Amino acid sequence: MSGSSEKLSPKQEAAILALVSTRSAEEAARAAHITPRTLYRWQKEPSFDAAFRKAQKSAFGQSIARLHYFCGAAVTTLGKVMLDPATPASTKVRAADSILNHTIKAIEIDDLEARLSELERVQEASRQSNGGRRW
Repeated sequence: MSGSSEKLSPKQEAAILALVSTRSAEEAARAAHITPRTLYRWQKEPSFDAAFRKAQKSAFGQSIARLHYFCGAAVTTLGKVMLDPATPASTKVRAADSILNHTIKAIEIDDLEARLSELERVQEASRQSNGGRRW
C-alpha cells in the first residue's frame, strides 16, 4: 500500500474508526483487533494516513456543528446569569464563555477553509488557462 489511491482493507478502516474514537493508539489497536505495531506501521502508509486525516476532519466538522448548536444555549445561560443578581454562577459563565470562544474559533476556521478553497480554485483555473504550467 504505497499509493494514496489504494483501497483500505476492512481492518484498516476499523483501525481508523478506532483511532478517531479512542484515547490512544494502543486502545485503537485493541478495538480494531490488531497489534499496536501493525497500527504504527499502517500510520506510516500514505493511503492510510490520508484516510485517517479525512476521518479526523470529518469528526472535527461534527464537533464544530455541535458547538454551533450549543451557542444559543450558551448565550441564554449568559443572559440569565447576567440578569439574575442573586445567582453566583461563575462556573456556568465560564462554560458558556468557553462554548462561545470555541464557536468563534470554529467560525474562523470555517472562514479560512472557505478562503483557502477559493484560492485553490482560482489557482487551478489559472493553471488550466496557462496550459497546465505552474506560476
